[in-house]
Amino acid sequence: MSSPGQPSNRNIYAFGWTSLFNDTASEMAYWVLPAFLSSIGAGPAQLGIIEGIAESVASFVQLFSGVIADRVSRRKPIVVGGYFVANAVKPLLALATSWWQVLAIRFADRFSKGIRGAPRDVMVAESTKALGSAYGLIQAMDSAGAVLGPLAALWLLRSHSLRTVFLAAAVPGALCAGIALFGIKEVRGSAKPAKQTASSHGGTALPAAFYYVLFTVTLFSLGNSSDMFLVLRAQSIGIPVAHAPLLGLVFNITYTLFSWPAGWLSDRLPRRAIAAAGYSVFTAVYFVFGMAPSRVAIWAAMASYGLFYALTNPVLKALVVESVPSEIRGRALGLYAAVTSLATLLASLIAGGLWKRYGPGVPFYVSTATAGSAAVLLLLLRSRARNQVAA
Repeated sequence: MSSPGQPSNRNIYAFGWTSLFNDTASEMAYWVLPAFLSSIGAGPAQLGIIEGIAESVASFVQLFSGVIADRVSRRKPIVVGGYFVANAVKPLLALATSWWQVLAIRFADRFSKGIRGAPRDVMVAESTKALGSAYGLIQAMDSAGAVLGPLAALWLLRSHSLRTVFLAAAVPGALCAGIALFGIKEVRGSAKPAKQTASSHGGTALPAAFYYVLFTVTLFSLGNSSDMFLVLRAQSIGIPVAHAPLLGLVFNITYTLFSWPAGWLSDRLPRRAIAAAGYSVFTAVYFVFGMAPSRVAIWAAMASYGLFYALTNPVLKALVVESVPSEIRGRALGLYAAVTSLATLLASLIAGGLWKRYGPGVPFYVSTATAGSAAVLLLLLRSRARNQVAA
């Protein structure tokens, strides 16, 4: 058992189980949300507003919480509080009767995600030296919860209403909060006072390698609209509304299977190349969704979509962490999340507008172009992160 201040694999597993139950609760609700919005009179435009705002607020809050994570020695209360609030508000979707109420609930949910995000990721980085493997394992368990969530929703929808699905999400949500409270341990002695951090790292300036990664991911994010547009596109060619959770299941099975291997591989090969491969997968998937040649093609593309997430989410997070000094990891992670999520907000709004004006195929072709460009930029990234940090 590790002593305070030393890396601890216990935290990695605790964060993994917390993520599994949290995502089970989230995905039970997420994949039936488009159908629920339709049932209360909302359409693609409202969906774009809800998901764009909900996802971006999480990252805007991370900009603040990331700075705090670099300055405090006790990050666990922030993380536990974020998980608790998020899982307390999810069941309230069962009471919603208008789209703005759904927006308010999603806002609170994602706000809580933002509060816990950067402190959690900093605690993970302090608990292990194998960044890719750690983030990959946690992501694998997170996406395993995203498999269990749609399965539970499908089972419930056989004999219950959409609102019952939202209420049932309280069960895995409570398990998540309990594990966060009793399973996560502080990694003490890592946070430094602001003045000491600033003097030892030249005013805590973020290095150029970080900004290059940030620019590249932001460009990609401008075409990465909410995944709910994939569900709407599938429905537009005849895939039944009741199969929406199954779409999530197919995607998350692939995500679960490849997240840890991708993270492990990124500890041994250039992370930029693995992330660029992920962007290439995204390019192909969105091109298929734009064409939508058949239902079979949509199902195959949705399965492949999980590979994109596995090759990018844990890998890019590790790439960001290793590109900056340890004392400003929270700030870097928060800025990364905030800027890219602003682009995601714009992407969702743009996708909703393009869909309404030009039809369902155009938003996916735009995303194909931005993802392809971002993949090329990642391949051009020089492997300078470790050298700069060491210097």
